[in-house]
This record gives sequence, structure tokens and C-alpha cells, in this order.
Amino acid sequence: MALWTVRGDGRVTEGDTIAPEERPSWPLTLGFGAQHFVAMIGATVLVPATTGLPVGTALLFSGVGTLLFLMITRNRVPGYVGSSFAFIAPLQAARLEGVPAQLGGVLATGLLVVVVGIAIKALGVRTLDSIMPPAVTGAVVILIGLNLSKASTGAFSQQPLIAGLTLGVIMLCGVLGRRAFFRFSVLLGVLAGWGLGFALGVVDTSAVAEAAWWGLPEAHAPEVRPSVVLLFLPVVIVLVAENIGHVKAIAALSGRDLDGSVGDAVIANGLSTTLAGLGGGVGTTTYSENIGVMGVTRVFSTAAYAVTAAAAIALSFCPKALALLSTIPPGALGGATLVLFGLIAVVGVRIWQDNRVDLTNPANALVGGAALVAGVGDLTIAVGDLELGGLVWGSLLVVILHPLLRRLWAVRAGA
Repeated sequence: MALWTVRGDGRVTEGDTIAPEERPSWPLTLGFGAQHFVAMIGATVLVPATTGLPVGTALLFSGVGTLLFLMITRNRVPGYVGSSFAFIAPLQAARLEGVPAQLGGVLATGLLVVVVGIAIKALGVRTLDSIMPPAVTGAVVILIGLNLSKASTGAFSQQPLIAGLTLGVIMLCGVLGRRAFFRFSVLLGVLAGWGLGFALGVVDTSAVAEAAWWGLPEAHAPEVRPSVVLLFLPVVIVLVAENIGHVKAIAALSGRDLDGSVGDAVIANGLSTTLAGLGGGVGTTTYSENIGVMGVTRVFSTAAYAVTAAAAIALSFCPKALALLSTIPPGALGGATLVLFGLIAVVGVRIWQDNRVDLTNPANALVGGAALVAGVGDLTIAVGDLELGGLVWGSLLVVILHPLLRRLWAVRAGA
């Protein structure tokens, strides 16, 4: 039995929605995979580069982790698992302890996420809905989209001309384009920004000429130290919230009930992170950028993600290709993510609307509002030697406080 059925004659006509278990022709599937690759590559490379871990290894394990994610979710949940920004703070805090100790923290985080995923699967959808109702999942999705907005606007302001062209091409293709121009608007926008970067002379290719064509990714073994593992515990909550938010966002976009796949998605992401910790990669999470691409294209085919994962694995063995990808101007990525992160926030609002979340209820309004401001403003508070950012605090606020205040409100209303 084929993994994917071909949609119609393999073409993608205007207004079509391609389901996860479907695919268009292979040439078009390769194109959609390339678009997802462009969306995820910036963050997947940035996290290891920032924290001192090998970039090629992180790319390798993101590709392997994505194939594992698709397999465990049985091709029902399209998604790419790449380097998670939630790991930056603990990895930085543990940097002086060495790479093995950093990887020990990643490994422990992955195992704990697997345990949470098994619990979600065992307890069932009703328990999940009671813990994370639409008011919470909508807020988490909005939080995921907006928390990284500073990174997008920061890159935009570095090269406003390149970013503006990228943004303009994406929007014009998305609104006025048809067929390929509409479906590949993000890829076309980034290519236009990259081309302008070459024309303006801001793209430095010297590293590309010096890089080798072939090279094995660096491998490192983890070393579990309790003092370091404690730094990573808040990341568990963030990863679980992000994965639940991812599944809920895909469900809202595609119109499918994917609640039964939430546990599988969390388990898959936990296993992906565990593998990364065992071999030298960065902890992974599902990517909001790729949800944004699906929101634009209406193509949910997991075949496109399999292509992206295969490309990531292949390129992890090619330093020259990695050097070439690093020449994509920040402005091009900033212009693209400005659209993609915004689309994620809109999906969160849609979850609220579709489920008729009552924002006059103080439990929904107060906790949701505080969590969003914490996330968007990137609230950063040090806990000992560890600085926790807005994504952590926002997720903690909405996941922990909402059930408590909801019960208090119910008791008060019934009194």
C-alpha cells in the first residue's frame, strides 16, 4: 500500500486542499518540500550556532526526527521538528559545563516529554480537554506565533529593502497569484530577497568557496548531571504546549479532528529530542513557520515534509551546502517570518472563534491576556543561574493558572 495517494491527476488547482495522506505529482511535492525547508532552516541552524552545538548534527537529527514524527503520527499530522528556541536559555546556562553535559539536559528533557505523551495517550482526549481546553490551546498557539515576532522584526529592520521585497512578493503571490505562484509564494519571496541581496552585494560567498563538499556531522555522547538537568525542566512544559498547539492549529486549518493524535505527536517529539541528545543535536519541536506555510498553500501533505527531512539529512553531510544556505540574507528570512508568525497568531484566534471561547469569563480573559503579554513582551526572569524567557512564562501562566482560576470562577458563580 502506498504511503500517499496521488490527488487527482497530480496537479494542484486553485482552491484545492491537499490532505496529509495525499500528495500532488512528485515534482510539485519536491517544490513544496523546498518551501518548507526554506521556512525551517533559519531557526534550525540558529539555535545550535548560538549555543555552541554543531550545526550539521542539529540539521541531521531534525531530519531524522521529522521522519520519526511522521511515522509515529501515522502520516496524520504534518509537521517538521527542528531546533527549539526553548532550549537556548538552558543550553547557554550549561555551556561552561561542556557539550556532553548540555546533551545530557537535552536527553533528559526528551525522555520526560515521552512520559508526558504516554500519559496523554493513556488518559485520553477528555482528560486533555479538561487540562487544555480551547481557551488554553488558542492562547498557546497565539503565544507561539507572537513570541518570536521580535526576531522577525529585528531581522526585518536590519535589511528593510530586502525584507520589504520578500514580504511584497509573498503577499502579491498569495493574493493575486494563481496555481504555482500562489502555492509557492513563500519560496518565491525568499528567492527574490536572496537575489536582491546578491545584487546589493550584501551576500558574502567566501565561506562557500572554502567549505568542503563532503563531511561527517560531529558526534558527541551525553553526560547526565542532575544539576544541569534541573535547568532544562521548564522546557518540558513548553515543548508539550507547543506540540498540543501544533496539532490544534493543524486541526483548525484542515477542518479535521486530530485530538486522538495529540499523544502521538508529543511522544514523537520527545523521541526526536531524545535521539538528538544521544548524538549531539539540539532538542526539537514542531515549527510554527511551517504551519504558516500550510496556511498559505493549503497543502497538508506529509510527503512534502518527508522531502524536507530527506533534504536536511543529505545536506548535513555537505558543509558547502550548509555554507550556501547561511548566505540567505536576514532580511529575506525576516520578511518571510513576518507573514508566517502572523498567520500562526491568526490560527490561535480562529481556535477561540470556532470554539466560541467566552472572553467575558475572567479566567479566560485575565490569564490569556497576561500570558500573551508575557510572551510578546518576552518577559525574562532569572531563576538562579537560569534566565527563562517569555515563551516559558507565558506557557506556564496559561497552562497552570487557567484550570485553577476556572474552578474558582465556577465555585463563585455557583455560590
